[in-house]
Amino acid sequence: MNIQIYGYKKCFDTKKAERYFKERRIKYQFVDLALKGLSKGELQSVVTAIGLNELINSQSKDYKKLNMDRIISSHVRQEMLLNNPGLYKTPIVRNGKKATVGYNQEVWKSWEE
Repeated sequence: MNIQIYGYKKCFDTKKAERYFKERRIKYQFVDLALKGLSKGELQSVVTAIGLNELINSQSKDYKKLNMDRIISSHVRQEMLLNNPGLYKTPIVRNGKKATVGYNQEVWKSWEE
């Protein structure tokens, strides 16, 4: 497994995801979205795995500030995500071409098999 966890250090669900993999002694790479967002290729991989709308946190301050509810174009939405990491739901957990958003131990368990 090649696990990457994208999130924020202060995010409760991100901490839970890290704990899940630590307890099972599964190596992972943590990427702090506050410091470094997803690259265009990484974003495309995650969008392919789970869908664009699943990634966007419609409850975030950035969502309201940027009027994301008025943006329909998926291309523009992806650009907004790349430039505003505060729009992501977290944690985003990648395992190769597979991905999840939020704390999802059932899916992660299936990756171990």
